Amino acid sequence: MTEGCSHLDQIRDVEPGTPDGCEECLQSGDSWVNLRICKTCGHVGCCDSSKNKHATKHFHATGHPVIQSFQPGESWMWCYVDEVALQPTAQ
Repeated sequence: MTEGCSHLDQIRDVEPGTPDGCEECLQSGDSWVNLRICKTCGHVGCCDSSKNKHATKHFHATGHPVIQSFQPGESWMWCYVDEVALQPTAQ
């Protein structure tokens, strides 16, 4: 489902900034709950259930609108601007 998102043109095939966890939490030695990857630049940040909420902070700092779950077995995406969940399409 991609209906309702006006930022599909900003979704890229990205490489994760780090495959090992939240970039900022790794730098500070902190922990996280789940991970999200920015579909514009590949930044990996922790989810809003994590105390630092680095994925959302990345959105506010950069304006990059779409994240994808970076959890094994999950592929859903979220557009912060339009506040809609997205399912990836086959490429």
